[in-house]
Amino acid sequence: MNYRSIADMNRAILANLHRLPRDLALVVGVPRSGLLAASILGASTGLPVVALDDFLEGRTPAGGAERRILVLEDSLSSGIAMQEARDRVAAAGRSEGVLFAAIYGTRPHHPEADLIFEVVPQPRMFQWNAMHHPFLSRCCVDIDGILCHDPTAAENDDGPAYLEFLLGARPLCRTRQRIGMLVTSRLEKYRPQTEAWLAAQGIAFDRLVMLDLPSREERLRLGAHGSFKAGIYRQSDAILFIESEPNQAERIMRLSGRPVLCLPDQRVLQPGVASIVAQIPRVRSRAAARHVARQAAWTLLGPHRFAALGQRIRTG
Repeated sequence: MNYRSIADMNRAILANLHRLPRDLALVVGVPRSGLLAASILGASTGLPVVALDDFLEGRTPAGGAERRILVLEDSLSSGIAMQEARDRVAAAGRSEGVLFAAIYGTRPHHPEADLIFEVVPQPRMFQWNAMHHPFLSRCCVDIDGILCHDPTAAENDDGPAYLEFLLGARPLCRTRQRIGMLVTSRLEKYRPQTEAWLAAQGIAFDRLVMLDLPSREERLRLGAHGSFKAGIYRQSDAILFIESEPNQAERIMRLSGRPVLCLPDQRVLQPGVASIVAQIPRVRSRAAARHVARQAAWTLLGPHRFAALGQRIRTG
């Protein structure tokens, strides 16, 4: 998984400022994520920023329409959104002096864009849409610290206070994408309360996997958090585990031999060759074998050569 954070986007923008026209006067963001990119670029350069609709309707700073204008998207893959933006600009008679660009593309040149700042091949995910991405249907996702706040020491009593927490936890993310598998160290005996909270938040999922131990004390004694999650992930078809706790994320990555996104740290932990090879004796399905092979190829080749190999395989 190729992951980029908002900090990564800022670095990509700063590294490409020299490629922009000297007479650039206005940055136009393509909603929604293009507005984030446009705001960062505008803050870096001091240029005014407007949304695409404002530009098309002439609501721009004085003089901005007479000089070079940058229409900016966060990313391109199919190019459909950028082509729609180009078509709208042309239909409004505003094409003169307009440059179309994206921060991230799947290849160096896209016919819909005049400029790509950085190539990031698929599969990829960004901080600003990670929890709203269709890929969630192919992910394992933690609950506490991702979908809701972690219980405090007072709330985590394995008793009345914890029951109150489970039913009234403060949501951190109200994703509307269906999640493939929720994998949590919450105890199986709390399934009714957990499912009730998820339903109240409108969070859809295919499976909810919980730790089947009798008590919090037993869970702490065994230290089973990371190993439990890694085992579920290893035998699943998931392409990514999204975890809230850095130490657990590291352990899940190492024991599963697969990538883990530590959301609070905004980084994807990628397994080394040794961790991947260690999974071979544990493979129990064709899906797991495919994941081991793909992860080994990605690690050895790197993201760009791996993407190029995949393209050659698809095109014969």
